[in-house]
Amino acid sequence: MKPTIPKLPLLLKPFFVSLFFSFFLLTFLCLSRSPHHRKPTTGTPSPKKSSAGGESNDLRIRPGYASYETYIQHQLNKTLNPKLRSVWTTRDWERKVRVFSRFFQDLKQKHFLFNESKALSIGARVGQEVAALKFVGVSDSIGIDLVPRPPLVIKGDFHAQPFDNGTFDFEFSNVFDHALYPWKFVGEIERTLKPAGVCVLHVALSRRADKYSANDLFSVKPLVKLFRESELVAVRKVDGFGLDTEVVFRKKKKKSNS
Repeated sequence: MKPTIPKLPLLLKPFFVSLFFSFFLLTFLCLSRSPHHRKPTTGTPSPKKSSAGGESNDLRIRPGYASYETYIQHQLNKTLNPKLRSVWTTRDWERKVRVFSRFFQDLKQKHFLFNESKALSIGARVGQEVAALKFVGVSDSIGIDLVPRPPLVIKGDFHAQPFDNGTFDFEFSNVFDHALYPWKFVGEIERTLKPAGVCVLHVALSRRADKYSANDLFSVKPLVKLFRESELVAVRKVDGFGLDTEVVFRKKKKKSNS
């Protein structure tokens, strides 16, 4: 007689089937949550919209400065770099003066700049912009930078310009991205501009600037908000040494009390 294998009671069969499927499901879930299956995130996150619908991150201040002195020293590391200064004053000089001259000539044709304008270049480095202004006929022109280079550039911090209120008819800058405090940068421009004076900024919107930049700008909207005493009068695409957008503001005239 063949030995008989005892059969499982009928009530226990569903229990073991359920136990088998539970073990299989638990194993699958553990594997799916493993770090090897997570998609890595790379690159700079894109700006997010605020709950109100406006762009909340269109102007980002870069972190990492323990003090204002630390920020200034970081900027000086570039401005005082002997190799860069040698390039700026030799092989780079004529090319940049020529390109800036075209920009300024175009602004003259649009009546944003005149030969009689008192003009300022903000963050002028060694003075190519100032030389270009003078070349197109704007003789009363000067630049400011952390490191002076007379006679074209005097020492000055664009967060606190060394000029009286209402000094200039025209101000130009292509270093907005270097401003640690953009509101102070713009506030000083509006303070030193005469009523109806013009400010022209060259900024980068489609690419991120270099390691010496202190902020990243993603649209023109933050500039419009910062220029509280001015109106936006022109925006166009340019090719300005890595900067792709030209933005023009005109300071509002003071309303008369009469």
